[in-house]
Amino acid sequence: MDIRRRPPKPPVHPNNRYLDNRTDDDLINPKASDALPLPLYLTNAVFFTLFFSVAYYLLHRWRDKIRYNTPLHVVTITELGAIVALIASFIYLLGFFGIDFVQSFISRSDSDSPDSDRDFLVDDHRLVTCPPNPPPPSIVVSKSEPPLPEEDEEIVKSVLDGVVPSYSLESRLGDCKRAASIRREALQRLTGRSIEGLPLDGFDYDSILGQCCEMPVGYIQIPVGIAGPLLLDGYEYSVPMATTEGCLVASTNRGCKAMYVSGGATSTVLKDGMTRAPVVRFASARRASELKFFLESPENFETLAVVFNRSSRFARLQSVMCTLAGKNAYVRFSCSTGDAMGMNMVSKGVQNVLEFLTEDFPDMDVIGISGNFCSDKKPAAVNWIEGRGKSVVCEAVIRGETVNKVLKTSVASLVELNMLKNLTGSAIAGSLGGFNAHASNIVSAVFLATGQDPAQNVESSQCITMMEAINDGKDIHISVTMPSIEVGTVGGGTQLASQSACLNLLGVKGASKEAPGMNSRRLATIVAGAVLAGELSLMSAIAAGQLVKSHMKYNRSSRDISSGATTTTT
Repeated sequence: MDIRRRPPKPPVHPNNRYLDNRTDDDLINPKASDALPLPLYLTNAVFFTLFFSVAYYLLHRWRDKIRYNTPLHVVTITELGAIVALIASFIYLLGFFGIDFVQSFISRSDSDSPDSDRDFLVDDHRLVTCPPNPPPPSIVVSKSEPPLPEEDEEIVKSVLDGVVPSYSLESRLGDCKRAASIRREALQRLTGRSIEGLPLDGFDYDSILGQCCEMPVGYIQIPVGIAGPLLLDGYEYSVPMATTEGCLVASTNRGCKAMYVSGGATSTVLKDGMTRAPVVRFASARRASELKFFLESPENFETLAVVFNRSSRFARLQSVMCTLAGKNAYVRFSCSTGDAMGMNMVSKGVQNVLEFLTEDFPDMDVIGISGNFCSDKKPAAVNWIEGRGKSVVCEAVIRGETVNKVLKTSVASLVELNMLKNLTGSAIAGSLGGFNAHASNIVSAVFLATGQDPAQNVESSQCITMMEAINDGKDIHISVTMPSIEVGTVGGGTQLASQSACLNLLGVKGASKEAPGMNSRRLATIVAGAVLAGELSLMSAIAAGQLVKSHMKYNRSSRDISSGATTTTT
């Protein structure tokens, strides 16, 4: 497919759709100055002056409105006229310079390109939306399967020779599936190793372009199991878990059963706010402290919120916390993000505030948009104490009879084990937010199934499990407190077909139509409820001495898969 920019209706060679027979006359295009009543230099001077003067005026008015808390959408007649003039001058300048630039770009591209079969490859590395095309034959490495088409063979050789960058295949070919297939074959020839077991067919590569993964060569298969029903807050959920660990789904399912027959669990979202913390530097610590006092002053919060909230209709600034390290200031912004996980949203809001602060603090040097005080994808005490994403507590009361019959242990054994293992043992180990048996197991499995960021399992798995005997020791109260569950139901991997199906199974697919953020908060409570079930079951297995026996039975395989690692023969 030829995706180069061409003049209107170019003649195409009848025997090759990738070559054309354009002449010099075909490259003659009208110039922007042909329709101007004034001399060109006068017209350019007028529009240049108009553009920059109007832009300066609007920026000056914008700054005044922010300082005096005037709504930005309220404009005067003068401001409206200035906006029209700015748009008109911008259109003129874009048209004037844009036509010449495109003409020169096309002419240079045509004169430099060799007259070969690879002429259809272009120097356009922008991400493009690949149109749906019929899937081409799969690239295979087996001797028994047919060879590559001659056209694709040429492209593979170009990739191996370094003529065509592998990362640009999607934009050059306009076919994401074909690009992945060619890249896959080039990889096998380059490494001499087969990836025949890595599937290529059956995946929508258009859906990940510019969103989820670059330079794809296939996709991995992770089985998805269902635990449940999880009875949580009066609703039943079938929880999808993507994992390769035996016993995990079965164990969580047993915990769900014990909770179900005991009346289910209840959950509460304590806080909902994503964070980002840039690091800035001043010439002195005194100057850095002035920024801290300015940001944490209640009088300035409304102004900062107006600037921050411009980034999105869902972003709402909640708090600003600043701490110093010498002359360096770390500013932790927290905001609500609707049903999105919200990292990009909060980052855009922080960028707006930093640009605004340079007016009052021109000596502020922005070192980085993230200074690790956020703290993202790392275990951190600030997340454990202050929370990040959704802070959730989930609890249940399990009757003693259920503990004995379903979980095969006793209330006293569970309480003692929890104190010595999850609390005391984790304290001896110096754990940070790891006062639990295996919360990350369940969090990772649900994250993979529902399209969350797997790396955020680090802070999302911070959890403390509490167990207490109640009703004169007959029953047990169990709870999990998780201050940093970072989930979303829109954006990122949630858009993929498989992950979207799992979200739909839970009833939290996409943005909530009832209230912004309701679906993502519900997903966070489901994660906490599943963790509660997993904690209950695993702790019972350990207390009853069944852990090793269960894993030896269900988490062992006698199947020989060593033959899968073979060498490519080409």
